[in-house]
Amino acid sequence: MKKNRKKMFTMLVATSLMGSLTVACTSNTPTAVDTASPKATTGGTTAPNTTAVTYPLKSDKTLTYWGELPGNLTGVKAAHADVPFFQDWQKKTGVPLKFLAPPTNQGAQALNVMLASGDLPDMIEFDWQGAFPGGPEKAIKDGYILKLNDTIDKFAPNLKKYLKEHPDVDKQVKTDNGSYYSFPFIRGDDYLRVYQGPIIRKDWLDDLGLPVPQTIDEWYTTLKAFKEKKGATAAFSVVSVPRPFNELGNGAFAGAFGVTRDFYIDNGTIKFGPAEKGYKDFLATFHKWYEEGLIDKNFATADGKALDANMASGATGVTVQNAGGGIGKWQPLITAKDPKGVLIGAPYPVLKKGDIAMYGQKDPANSPGGMVAITASSKNIETAAKLLDYGYSEEGHNYFNFGTEGVSYKMENGYPKYTDLVMKNPDKLAPAQALSLYVRGNYNGPFVQDKRYIEQYLALQTQRDAVSTWQKTDVDKHKLPPITATPEESTELAKIMTDLNTLVDEMTLKIILGTEPVDSFDKYLEKFKSVKLSRAIEIKKASLDRFNKR
Repeated sequence: MKKNRKKMFTMLVATSLMGSLTVACTSNTPTAVDTASPKATTGGTTAPNTTAVTYPLKSDKTLTYWGELPGNLTGVKAAHADVPFFQDWQKKTGVPLKFLAPPTNQGAQALNVMLASGDLPDMIEFDWQGAFPGGPEKAIKDGYILKLNDTIDKFAPNLKKYLKEHPDVDKQVKTDNGSYYSFPFIRGDDYLRVYQGPIIRKDWLDDLGLPVPQTIDEWYTTLKAFKEKKGATAAFSVVSVPRPFNELGNGAFAGAFGVTRDFYIDNGTIKFGPAEKGYKDFLATFHKWYEEGLIDKNFATADGKALDANMASGATGVTVQNAGGGIGKWQPLITAKDPKGVLIGAPYPVLKKGDIAMYGQKDPANSPGGMVAITASSKNIETAAKLLDYGYSEEGHNYFNFGTEGVSYKMENGYPKYTDLVMKNPDKLAPAQALSLYVRGNYNGPFVQDKRYIEQYLALQTQRDAVSTWQKTDVDKHKLPPITATPEESTELAKIMTDLNTLVDEMTLKIILGTEPVDSFDKYLEKFKSVKLSRAIEIKKASLDRFNKR
């Protein structure tokens, strides 16, 4: 047993370390487009008119655009040029594009190679805030991307107007120095920012006469009953790629003990969850559950396919995932096997009934991913800026969120309703896949996401109820805003975090698997000192102070 655990631990650390290293038809009729963010929409935007910009532009140059092909299209289309959305984006804006795409999930490595070559495209879609070493200021300082302040003033009136009308978002999309560096992806409504949490088999609860669990003790009772009376061989199962208990990083279960796996704010003080006593209590609980066979015995190496198999086969009754990509994906598979099978979203666990969970998944309005920078070497800055600004116009807002009227949506009483082409695709594509062919509303990009997308994407009432359930946490009191470190701090912080996260993953696996006793947690506290946790907290605090002064 111990030998197997040691083998599993070795595999997981290797996996974890690898993860840490990578971290239709359209009309060409010219359209006068308001230079403003979308007019009154349920996405929460307004749009007074200013100077008009006419699309399509008359560009005689082909611009180059670098970015990953959306994951939803893996196996559906081989390249951007084959996707109707990207084809029609060019027609609507009048800007020919040549797409350059890195292999899926290898964007960071491919970007480094491209930057080193010095041969850069006009535009690069990448998470410049969270994934670029040194952050956006360093990318500007190193001459990779353009500081966009003047460019936005001159050529991007729609984005400029939106940011002026939404100072809370404006604060998030620039650096501490006031530098704009990308055309951002913005979640236009608070409802869009929560999409993940605990998921449970409601039909099993009903069969067993159990309530939807709220406290850690009730979750234990439920998992035991699922194992012993429903035959769940992996009652609790999760994805552990790229890190162990990957989605638990958003606070599920650990939050019941007053901590997260990351930095958070507690009464005005920045803390690192794995270095707090609450994390020891979380590890002790999960070790007990693992020892009793309530957690998937292969949890340490489980990827998405393994979780899909566990959910579809009935081996698992509890997990942590998304309403769309989780409940939406698994419910048809479960129903096909058991017509009574029902998945619902459960509240984030707490210790005492009636308490509100201290943490949960919630993205900031300026979400990571989908942001597009213009490179400093581009000879086509004005055209690139106008192309990207289209997404924040009224017409562009509708196109990015709903596609082309008559193809992917029909306007019904002022409401853009998706057609059966995307929601009941004749080629049997899942809605997430079919939507991704015609819109970007269901993932990200340079535009403001509209709430009316999610109202339709979450087709099941159980999905919509799950989001409402997961929204009931105190995450707003504890989650750090999208702060940015200085280039110098970023370099130092990146090294510290690599060591810190490796240490946390090692400790988490060893204690839960039982290769080390729970009391060994205390020796890890000493190790946190040696990898400079205190310095990381200093940098986080300095970054937060600067953010608050923006």
